[in-house]
Amino acid sequence: MRVQVGGGVESQAAGEFRAQALAPLGLAFEEAGVQGRGAQDEPDQRQCLLGVGAAGGEGDQDGTQERGRRGFPAGREASFADGLRAAHARLDVLVNNAGVMAPPRTLSAQGHEVQFAANHLGHFALTGLLLDLLAAGDDPRVVTVSSLNHRQGRLDFDDLSGERAYAPMGFYNRSKLANAVFGYELHRRLGEARSPVRSLLAHPGYSATGLSTSGTFGLVKLVFGRLLRPVAQPPEQGALPQLYAATAPEAESGRFIGPDGLGELRGAPKQVELIPRVTDPEAGRRLWSVSEELTGVRYAFQGAR
Repeated sequence: MRVQVGGGVESQAAGEFRAQALAPLGLAFEEAGVQGRGAQDEPDQRQCLLGVGAAGGEGDQDGTQERGRRGFPAGREASFADGLRAAHARLDVLVNNAGVMAPPRTLSAQGHEVQFAANHLGHFALTGLLLDLLAAGDDPRVVTVSSLNHRQGRLDFDDLSGERAYAPMGFYNRSKLANAVFGYELHRRLGEARSPVRSLLAHPGYSATGLSTSGTFGLVKLVFGRLLRPVAQPPEQGALPQLYAATAPEAESGRFIGPDGLGELRGAPKQVELIPRVTDPEAGRRLWSVSEELTGVRYAFQGAR
């Protein structure tokens, strides 16, 4: 298999998967080098963007991008999607992996709490803007990366900005629950439209990435960034669930992939449980409606070819 990552093709004869940084695009990518499983006898080519997500930037203000202009303005996402569309006729895999964890309460330029904006709204907007390219893809998939912490999250639609009460980890947990609800609701809507695109969820367990040190502060940074870091698995191991979700032929839409070790903290990829708050159809519909309102992005679902 050969994987094209944002325009660069590299060999994957034994299933080796690498994501290459595309810093000039201003989007967040996580580089991973892991040994894959089940290499294909006949090589194919995949148009893949790994770990793409936007952090809710202001975007252009000249009015040239009409999609996503209300509320969020998804100018950065729209510009990126248009550039990708100009260069490629299809997109096979989109992995929504951008994130920020437990900072002090911060608002985006549009007034949204920054964890909800970066971890969810940017992914919602970018996925919608790329859906036509994905629908034209070869076994196309969207993989949305959540966290074990989503199980402690609650969606309070009356205070998404944290104006009434803000707890850094509580709002991180909320954003990761939003990831899971979005990924499952996307699966449901794609299925209703008979779209060829699969939507899967993944989480990395507890991995020693920069997430727990780059934006956190105080006790959270001490506990997750220093005290518990020696027991975390390497980032390459933590990337396996999302890579499995993105590439395994048997990975079905609507599934959640995580590590198979004790407490799902580390290990090889396996299917893990979807909690009722993730699959609740009313929660999915409400989050979708709020996300459309805040980003201005409306999805145009396409049926099977």
